[in-house]
Amino acid sequence: MTIRLPDPTGGLRTYEPRPEPFAVTPGAPFTSRTVFSAAHVVADPFADTTPDSPAAVDWDATLAFRRHLWSHGLGVAEAMDTAQRGMGLDWTGAAELIRRSAAEAKSVGGRIACGVGTDQITAGSLAEVRAAYEEQLALVESSGAQAILMASRALAAAASGPEDYLEVYGHLLRQAAEPVVLHWLGPMFDPALEGYWGSRDLDAATDTFLEVIAAHPDKVEGIKVSLLDARREIDIRRRLPQGVRCYTGDDFNYPELIAGDDRGFSHALLGIFDPLGPLAAQAVRVLDTGDVAGFRELLDPTVELSRHLFQAPTRFYKTGVVFLAWLAGHQSHFTMVGGLQSARSLPHFARAYELADGLGLFPDPKLAEERMRNLLALYGVTQ
Repeated sequence: MTIRLPDPTGGLRTYEPRPEPFAVTPGAPFTSRTVFSAAHVVADPFADTTPDSPAAVDWDATLAFRRHLWSHGLGVAEAMDTAQRGMGLDWTGAAELIRRSAAEAKSVGGRIACGVGTDQITAGSLAEVRAAYEEQLALVESSGAQAILMASRALAAAASGPEDYLEVYGHLLRQAAEPVVLHWLGPMFDPALEGYWGSRDLDAATDTFLEVIAAHPDKVEGIKVSLLDARREIDIRRRLPQGVRCYTGDDFNYPELIAGDDRGFSHALLGIFDPLGPLAAQAVRVLDTGDVAGFRELLDPTVELSRHLFQAPTRFYKTGVVFLAWLAGHQSHFTMVGGLQSARSLPHFARAYELADGLGLFPDPKLAEERMRNLLALYGVTQ
């Protein structure tokens, strides 16, 4: 059987779906790397909402997806960019997500870390930014989850220079009960974060970022770097204080960064590991045996799909992630909070389907094909 898929030129091409999925072999917990998947949220498709309404979440399906990730040995990075923080999911919804997911993690023994930001305010003074961070940090810590200090749009707007970042982050790190992960999210993911750490010059921004860590190494368990720049991540990784981990957030170059070199490696906290979960877990278990070539052989072919999903405008990658979760049978519909299912084109979806199917990511290839055909028919493509 073949399926006709649209391409960017307006034509149709014939594609033959893969008959069997990638074979996943369950295994022991990872030993060589700590790996988190940033997880998406599942919208309630029957809620009477608008794009500006508070998010209506299907909690059962959302938590079931997290159990899927935990079952493969992955940690869950909760209430992050992939969960549409600031793009459909407000702080009220994120707070509920953190509470529910942290409780679910405790019940199944899953690892969880949760995003701490300032999205309950849109703007404010530095004191108001600190207070917003403190409110979210208290909630995450009370839930029993590890805290990830996320980049803040409000701080980017309020800060007048590097000294303001040093003051705010220093204050938060001093009061954190346990070591946190610091997250540097680049403007390709959120344009409002341009000039974060007090400078548009990335070398100067890097120096400020590292100054924050150097002043509080006992309060920083790790950093997550999401700049889509492998060389800069490696440079930052090599300059970290002893004991501070680097978690790659580079969805373009993750295989080489996780594999590392003779001077170190990155752990992982990635949005692309939402759709890649089982395959990524298998690759890391191969790496645990010391087989770097086998790890790269499994993970390198996934980069084309990741680069496709994260193509500019990169912030809309969540649409492709949720689309693939629907095709894979993890949810019954392709609806997103904030109406974000409209953020990518039909040719984009078609190519995502083709690449994911070629990797064997769909547990039931026939279901994925049927759902792809239904979407094509909705757009007027006849087979």
